[in-house]
Amino acid sequence: MSLDGKLATIDNDSRISGEEDLKRVHNIRKNVDGIMVGIGTILKDDPRLTVHKIDAKIGDNPIRIVIDSNLRIPLNARVLNKDAKTIIATTLKDTPNKIEKINKLKDMENVEIIRTGIEKVNLKKLMEILYKKGIKKILLEGGGTLNWGMFKENLVDEVSVYVAPKIFGGVGAPTYVDGEGFKTVDECVKLKLEKYYPFDEGIVLEFKVKK
Repeated sequence: MSLDGKLATIDNDSRISGEEDLKRVHNIRKNVDGIMVGIGTILKDDPRLTVHKIDAKIGDNPIRIVIDSNLRIPLNARVLNKDAKTIIATTLKDTPNKIEKINKLKDMENVEIIRTGIEKVNLKKLMEILYKKGIKKILLEGGGTLNWGMFKENLVDEVSVYVAPKIFGGVGAPTYVDGEGFKTVDECVKLKLEKYYPFDEGIVLEFKVKK
């Protein structure tokens, strides 16, 4: 993120990390069971969510998890390719279009649908389901909305963030954590700083979440 907590500019320019920081993130990807993003990230960036900035083989790719309450994922999204298994988490709420899309996704190789929650995906229940599947260490690469949902439900254990020496500004620019926010300092998520070090032109901060 930028120094003022933005994930992108008001025109969605998200060129924040340098080449070394991208490699750092891909090393993390290589050492987790799953990588999770929200549908907003898929629609905006169309990422592969694989390990490709460092030396890796196809077996190093984590399981890709997409939070998509209304099942907006395009059927040609790169995250649905055969490079790794992809789990799409959506709600139990049905529409004719949604049922049709679920059937098409189920026909794809390496794609699994998990349904939980009514209006929004129940993140706590989803974590329980994923844990039972052996997905015990997840890299959350969410945008501000998904990050908020995970922090709100106390589902984050560690935070590792690269802070770039840049100021983006913009009241409408996406931030590291969006959502409705906590009302008081007493309610907020509290962190313990474990490690920090200069990286690229900025700094990496690593925290444990206080439970």
